[in-house]
Amino acid sequence: MTSYIEHPILFVNAESMKYENIKNNYKPKVYVLQELPGTRAGSPKINIMSASKFGEFKFLLPEFSQIIFSPGPLIFKLRKLLSQYKTNDYLLLTGDPAIIGVACSIVSEMTNGRYNLLKWDKQDRVYYPIEINLNEKGKIEDE
Repeated sequence: MTSYIEHPILFVNAESMKYENIKNNYKPKVYVLQELPGTRAGSPKINIMSASKFGEFKFLLPEFSQIIFSPGPLIFKLRKLLSQYKTNDYLLLTGDPAIIGVACSIVSEMTNGRYNLLKWDKQDRVYYPIEINLNEKGKIEDE
Protein backbone atom coordinates (compact mmCIF):
# COMPACT_ATOMS: atom_id res chain seq x y z
CA MET A 1 0.00 0.00 0.00
CA THR A 2 1.38 3.34 -0.99
CA SER A 3 0.55 6.46 0.98
CA TYR A 4 0.84 9.99 -0.21
CA ILE A 5 1.32 13.07 1.88
CA GLU A 6 -0.32 16.10 0.47
CA HIS A 7 1.41 19.41 1.00
CA PRO A 8 -0.79 22.43 0.80
CA ILE A 9 0.47 25.13 -1.50
CA LEU A 10 0.43 28.52 0.12
CA PHE A 11 -0.12 31.52 -2.06
CA VAL A 12 1.16 34.73 -0.60
CA ASN A 13 -0.16 37.99 -1.86
CA ALA A 14 2.80 40.24 -2.68
CA GLU A 15 0.95 43.08 -0.95
CA SER A 16 1.01 41.22 2.39
CA MET A 17 4.79 40.78 2.22
CA LYS A 18 5.53 44.49 2.27
CA TYR A 19 7.72 45.62 5.15
CA GLU A 20 5.13 48.19 6.29
CA ASN A 21 2.51 45.47 6.70
CA ILE A 22 4.84 43.24 8.71
CA LYS A 23 6.00 46.18 10.82
CA ASN A 24 2.43 47.38 11.46
CA ASN A 25 1.33 43.89 12.55
CA TYR A 26 3.86 43.86 15.42
CA LYS A 27 2.07 43.33 18.72
CA PRO A 28 3.77 45.18 21.57
CA LYS A 29 5.16 43.25 24.50
CA VAL A 30 4.90 44.02 28.21
CA TYR A 31 8.20 43.05 29.80
CA VAL A 32 7.43 42.08 33.41
CA LEU A 33 10.81 42.36 35.10
CA GLN A 34 10.21 39.76 37.81
CA GLU A 35 7.56 37.16 38.48
CA LEU A 36 5.04 38.48 40.96
CA PRO A 37 5.32 37.79 44.69
CA GLY A 38 3.52 34.54 45.47
CA THR A 39 3.97 33.10 41.96
CA ARG A 40 5.99 30.10 43.14
CA ALA A 41 3.40 29.33 45.79
CA GLY A 42 0.71 29.38 43.10
CA SER A 43 -1.11 32.48 44.34
CA PRO A 44 0.32 35.74 42.97
CA LYS A 45 -0.34 38.66 45.33
CA ILE A 46 -0.80 41.18 42.50
CA ASN A 47 -3.20 40.94 39.56
CA ILE A 48 -1.56 42.45 36.49
CA MET A 49 -4.05 41.15 33.93
CA SER A 50 -5.30 44.67 33.12
CA ALA A 51 -1.80 45.46 31.78
CA SER A 52 -2.31 42.82 29.07
CA LYS A 53 -4.24 45.35 26.99
CA PHE A 54 -0.86 47.02 26.31
CA GLY A 55 0.72 43.86 24.90
CA GLU A 56 1.73 40.25 25.39
CA PHE A 57 3.41 39.48 28.73
CA LYS A 58 7.04 38.41 28.77
CA PHE A 59 8.32 37.50 32.25
CA LEU A 60 12.07 38.01 32.61
CA LEU A 61 13.29 36.88 36.05
CA PRO A 62 12.09 34.62 38.87
CA GLU A 63 10.35 36.33 41.79
CA PHE A 64 13.27 36.01 44.23
CA SER A 65 15.98 37.42 41.93
CA GLN A 66 18.17 40.09 43.52
CA ILE A 67 21.36 41.95 42.80
CA ILE A 68 23.61 41.22 45.78
CA PHE A 69 27.40 41.51 45.39
CA SER A 70 28.19 40.86 41.75
CA PRO A 71 25.72 42.49 39.36
CA GLY A 72 27.61 41.40 36.21
CA PRO A 73 25.87 38.06 35.55
CA LEU A 74 22.41 39.51 36.13
CA ILE A 75 23.15 42.51 33.89
CA PHE A 76 24.32 40.13 31.16
CA LYS A 77 21.14 38.07 31.53
CA LEU A 78 18.89 41.17 31.43
CA ARG A 79 20.66 42.47 28.31
CA LYS A 80 19.91 39.18 26.58
CA LEU A 81 16.29 39.05 27.79
CA LEU A 82 15.64 42.68 26.76
CA SER A 83 17.50 42.48 23.44
CA GLN A 84 14.24 42.43 21.44
CA TYR A 85 12.72 45.46 23.22
CA LYS A 86 11.14 47.91 20.76
CA THR A 87 10.15 51.51 21.42
CA ASN A 88 6.44 50.59 21.37
CA ASP A 89 6.89 47.89 24.05
CA TYR A 90 6.40 48.50 27.78
CA LEU A 91 8.27 47.79 31.00
CA LEU A 92 6.20 46.66 33.96
CA LEU A 93 8.44 47.48 36.90
CA THR A 94 8.15 44.71 39.48
CA GLY A 95 10.54 43.36 42.10
CA ASP A 96 13.96 44.45 43.33
CA PRO A 97 14.52 48.22 42.89
CA ALA A 98 18.15 47.60 41.84
CA ILE A 99 16.94 45.29 39.04
CA ILE A 100 14.37 47.91 38.01
CA GLY A 101 17.13 50.53 37.76
CA VAL A 102 19.38 48.25 35.71
CA ALA A 103 16.54 47.24 33.36
CA CYS A 104 15.58 50.88 32.72
CA SER A 105 19.25 51.70 32.05
CA ILE A 106 19.63 48.84 29.59
CA VAL A 107 16.46 49.72 27.69
CA SER A 108 17.38 53.41 27.68
CA GLU A 109 20.77 52.60 26.20
CA MET A 110 19.17 50.45 23.48
CA THR A 111 16.48 52.98 22.53
CA ASN A 112 18.46 56.20 22.81
CA GLY A 113 16.61 57.24 25.96
CA ARG A 114 13.04 56.58 24.77
CA TYR A 115 10.92 53.85 26.32
CA ASN A 116 7.52 53.15 27.88
CA LEU A 117 6.53 52.20 31.41
CA LEU A 118 3.25 51.03 32.87
CA LYS A 119 2.41 52.82 36.11
CA TRP A 120 -0.19 51.43 38.52
CA ASP A 121 -2.58 54.01 39.90
CA LYS A 122 -3.86 52.83 43.29
CA GLN A 123 -6.77 55.26 43.32
CA ASP A 124 -8.12 54.52 39.82
CA ARG A 125 -6.92 50.88 39.97
CA VAL A 126 -5.62 50.92 36.40
CA TYR A 127 -2.27 50.95 34.60
CA TYR A 128 -1.33 54.17 32.84
CA PRO A 129 1.29 54.22 30.08
CA ILE A 130 4.16 56.64 30.64
CA GLU A 131 6.44 57.63 27.78
CA ILE A 132 10.00 58.31 28.90
CA ASN A 133 12.25 60.51 26.77
CA LEU A 134 15.52 61.24 28.54
CA ASN A 135 16.63 63.50 25.70
CA GLU A 136 13.65 65.81 25.98
CA LYS A 137 14.69 69.44 26.10
CA GLY A 138 12.01 71.48 27.75
CA LYS A 139 11.37 74.15 30.29
CA ILE A 140 11.73 73.10 33.91
CA GLU A 141 8.93 74.56 35.96
CA ASP A 142 9.53 75.28 39.63
CA GLU A 143 6.81 74.17 41.94
